[in-house]
Amino acid sequence: MSTPAPLDRRTLLGGSAGALGLLVAGSSAPFAAHATAAQTTRLAAGYGPLRPAGELLALPEGFSYTVLAESGTTTVGGYAVAGSQDAMGAFARAGGGSTIVCNHEIGGADDGAVPHVDGLVYDRGAKGGTSTLVVDADNTVLEHYTSVAGTVDNCAGGITPWGTWLTCEETDERAGTHEDDGVTYTFEQDHGYVFEVDPTSQAANIGKANIPLKFLGRFEHEAAVVEEATGRIYLTEDADEPNGLFYRWTPPAGYRQGKGALHALAADGAVEVGTLEALVAFERNGTHVTDLSKATKTNTTYTVSWVEVPDRDARESPIREQLADDEVTRARKLEGQWWGDGGVYVVSSYARSDDGSLHEHDGQVWFFDPRKQTITLTTIFAVNEDGAGVDGPDNITVSPHGGLVLAEDGEGASQLIGVTDQGKAYRLALNLVDDSEWAGPTFDAAGTTLFANIQGDPGRTFAITGPWGRPSNARESARG
Repeated sequence: MSTPAPLDRRTLLGGSAGALGLLVAGSSAPFAAHATAAQTTRLAAGYGPLRPAGELLALPEGFSYTVLAESGTTTVGGYAVAGSQDAMGAFARAGGGSTIVCNHEIGGADDGAVPHVDGLVYDRGAKGGTSTLVVDADNTVLEHYTSVAGTVDNCAGGITPWGTWLTCEETDERAGTHEDDGVTYTFEQDHGYVFEVDPTSQAANIGKANIPLKFLGRFEHEAAVVEEATGRIYLTEDADEPNGLFYRWTPPAGYRQGKGALHALAADGAVEVGTLEALVAFERNGTHVTDLSKATKTNTTYTVSWVEVPDRDARESPIREQLADDEVTRARKLEGQWWGDGGVYVVSSYARSDDGSLHEHDGQVWFFDPRKQTITLTTIFAVNEDGAGVDGPDNITVSPHGGLVLAEDGEGASQLIGVTDQGKAYRLALNLVDDSEWAGPTFDAAGTTLFANIQGDPGRTFAITGPWGRPSNARESARG
């Protein structure tokens, strides 16, 4: 990415509303009535100007936060909290409150580790995994425990219709000895898989959560989304040289989705189960779109078809190298995705010409409609030249109050960005400490708490509450 000068956070809080210099976030199916072509625009008011809500975050007036977990500390039950917190899924808890499954993006050369627990470890040489937080209705932490361990770079994932969490490894490292930044480490297993975590208890994951779902492919996974009507699973790939792909897994005949169904398919380590395919996009006139960065205007819509992956376990070469540019559609940074409005919202974090992209941008959000088999650009952020704008959207969630919430992993200020259901962006939260990325935004079932992480040193998990309701689509005032 470009490396603009750091942005002063106090200046940002009182700065010009137009400073973010976005291209307007128009929209697809759910926002179609308000859709326009991309143009420079001011931010929407959202929930209002950001003000310090404590030492760590700036939030709109009336909002507050609680720190649920901090890496390097010991929490309830003597649990040692790991760092590099990333994507999360929140599940309703009987009696009120939530159970939150949290990814930890820890690689072989990184410090810290998700604590290994017998029956939950995939690879004794690996440090990543997921932890599970249980909170009551007041967001008081009741339990904190390991739910899977011995994985690598658990980045994003997705909630299934049957109430589990798919956690994805953003790596394709194989078993063996590796070296990174002068650190040597050894893996006992190949990596680059998806694992399924049950939020109901630690015991429910023993001997199950550490089973890789190899049929979903071995590549640098980012996120996973399940289509409830069909059981198909959509998967993003954050990779380059060449740029990554958007995948679809179709289950085999006779498959009945539900808790335990994926583990049953994976129990014997089978790879060729169902069909794994990569997306191919076409313009209305039939022209093949080689890279999603080709689209520079919101509401650009492409039709979609799919090409089968030759070797989904990548035994000889990465999957994205097995398919030529004239066979598939690529994107530089396919990141988070989330199911909503009858389809999948998919993030492309940024694109640059020197990484093979056709046009440059600092963030796209696409909407894939599985019924129509189309993909539509709903949001695009211009290149953030001076660090004062939005860039590097990564994780995403659909807000129960309308629109989307995006977690920034870019340059300059570190923010949570909202997008109204009329297609305008607004600032929702600001990291006051440093420029460490936001990750894992997800709402509780009641829609009263937004859980989110900041990957810093220390990394922290937050519960953000306030007067939610529908964010204002009105133009933000010039001064906060």
